Amino acid sequence: MMMMWSNFFMQEEDRRRAARGRRRVQSQQKRGLSPELEGKTKLALLLAAVGATLSVLSVGTEFWVELNTYKANGSAVCEAAHLGLWKVCTKRLWQADLPEDRDTCGPAELPGEANCTYFKFFTTGENARIFQRTTKKEVNIAAAVIAVLSLVLMALGCLCIIMVLSKGAEFLLRVGAVCFGLSGLMLLLGVEVFRHSVWALLGDKDGDLDPEPARGPRLAFEFSWSLGCGLAAGLILLLAGGCFLLLSLPSRPWESLCPKRTHTAA
Repeated sequence: MMMMWSNFFMQEEDRRRAARGRRRVQSQQKRGLSPELEGKTKLALLLAAVGATLSVLSVGTEFWVELNTYKANGSAVCEAAHLGLWKVCTKRLWQADLPEDRDTCGPAELPGEANCTYFKFFTTGENARIFQRTTKKEVNIAAAVIAVLSLVLMALGCLCIIMVLSKGAEFLLRVGAVCFGLSGLMLLLGVEVFRHSVWALLGDKDGDLDPEPARGPRLAFEFSWSLGCGLAAGLILLLAGGCFLLLSLPSRPWESLCPKRTHTAA
């Protein structure tokens, strides 16, 4: 009989301990992040949202670079083009509408007859022809793939931070920091690869334009606002990743490295 009662009390005590443990876990889950950490995380997420907006705007538009012919062609019209990662737009502009102090045709934002087409190497695998020059499809495709991977990593980072704020999963801060950091690096890498694709299109690798002008009209080029958005987005995403990484560290990491020594009286 004594054994039965002792077993009963032991089982009852185990149930109480398990219930206390469940209540402790539930209270921790409800408590989530501290107000200070939650506020800092929201500020860093706002910074990341700015970078995400700029990156989507950059990747989705086709004003990465403008290609301009020269006005002195003996005609009332001149041609310009602007292109991005996915498509190219050629325009015929009236020379009377161009600024007088400008030697080349453009800017491409001026009204004119426009013809926009997506690059064929994404569908049929064919190279595109722009002003009698052939694109290097391998370099263009590499820039586009890198930019898409950057957007995927950025979306994963946003998902991690949302889980941190909604579920209190603080360990996902480091995962989000890595995702945002890699996203910024890949976007900057995509911008650099695109710059090389422009030089390859013009047949120049050293910075001097038109080494073989017989292949087509003489051209000038200038990088436009979409590429600037990509550069800014890459830097902002890197900064946001650094902020999330700092927030994921212990509040006082030096205390764990150099613990205080307690002096006892002799």
